[in-house]
Amino acid sequence: MNNNLSDKDKKAFALIRNKIIHYGESPTLREINEVTGGKSPRSASLVIDRLVESGLIKKNGRNIILANTYNESSVSTIDIPLVGAVACGTPIFAEENIQTYIPISTRMAKKGSTYFLLRASGDSMDEAGINSGDLLLIRQQDSAENGEKVVALINDEATVKVFEKTRDAVILRPKSKNKNHKPIILTDNCMIQGVVVAVLPADIY
Repeated sequence: MNNNLSDKDKKAFALIRNKIIHYGESPTLREINEVTGGKSPRSASLVIDRLVESGLIKKNGRNIILANTYNESSVSTIDIPLVGAVACGTPIFAEENIQTYIPISTRMAKKGSTYFLLRASGDSMDEAGINSGDLLLIRQQDSAENGEKVVALINDEATVKVFEKTRDAVILRPKSKNKNHKPIILTDNCMIQGVVVAVLPADIY
């Protein structure tokens, strides 16, 4: 990527590339402003103009397309946001949550779904191969199947546990050598943020 671009321009390009690869369409000016902090359609248009000048994208009428070097057939990675604290009421991809973008193979982050990265904290899932500091690749969704490792919001904090749904409750079970960790028992309004699809080494970022 062009090193002369600002961080906001890079975020905008990551959004444009991901939206085109995942959904076959370019983001709206409003979506671009959401990741860049722009306040008006003009702000987003100026970002697009800079990306066109840098050779990363092209305009095709009112649509945006990727330049040849970034067309779908040549892309093997996609930039996934690493988010920090995920709080209730705050969108996962709000600018204040995103720490950086990390390129992930499209074989792991498959088309048609939205993904984010979250850093694991604590030892409640060490027997499931998740250690404190590991980066977790999460497929964003609000439901899960029994036995899947999920990210859920509990008391305004993100927690990773094994999902289990019974007739009367949702149980988030730890999988740890540390027996101080206890299952969390919730009702159906459990706020699932996504499902863990891969565990990545802590030293990536």
